[in-house]
Amino acid sequence: MIVVDGLTRVYRKDTFETQVLKGVTFQVRRGEFLVIMGRSGSGKSTLLNILGLLDRPDAGRYLLDGADLSSADDDTRSAARNRKLGFVFQQFHLLERASALRNVTLPLLYAEHDAGDSTERAERALQAVGLAHRARHLPSELSGGEQQRVAIARALINDPAVILADEPTGNLDAQSGQEILDIFRRLVDVGRTLVLVTHDRAVAERADRILVLDDGRITSEEVLMSRAAGARADAKGLP
Repeated sequence: MIVVDGLTRVYRKDTFETQVLKGVTFQVRRGEFLVIMGRSGSGKSTLLNILGLLDRPDAGRYLLDGADLSSADDDTRSAARNRKLGFVFQQFHLLERASALRNVTLPLLYAEHDAGDSTERAERALQAVGLAHRARHLPSELSGGEQQRVAIARALINDPAVILADEPTGNLDAQSGQEILDIFRRLVDVGRTLVLVTHDRAVAERADRILVLDDGRITSEEVLMSRAAGARADAKGLP
């Protein structure tokens, strides 16, 4: 689903250069749950921004579902981002004066979908994350875990093949964090591809595979397929 080959990213300011990514190479299979771990400053967020087509590499290739988007024009990248990718962040980025349902429909409004169809799809997305009964509530009326569920429903609304998550449990208590990871696990079990960035080893151990990023390079890889196989056997069939 994802091929990353020799990605390099350099930030420049005046006469100073900082090389954040240094020839990063890896692949992500369709339907895989991959975690990228690393300490602060290791390049995790920069890498996720490139995968999300929010930033461009200075060198190397990035293929998403077979298409090389490394040097594609902005329109091509924007279309691929809208069709293929869903985003979940540590900060929930919800509109405070909009209901959960309205927040979930926003990506469809930007894509000029029919309003009636948008509402139906948003309701199904909220049901998929167990939050249909809170659809009319404002973010201020929801717990942190519920707000993150709304954010996941919003990420699902365009039926993306890949979900990119940046420290999605970082602002949650332990129980809420586990509930969010359970949702991610079930989404993967029914065929979604998930790339999650974290510094938390307990979060990483819910994945199929862990890559460790240090000083802009992949320094180790760990496969946890026995855990993934067991989780798939218990899949609950989220859409």
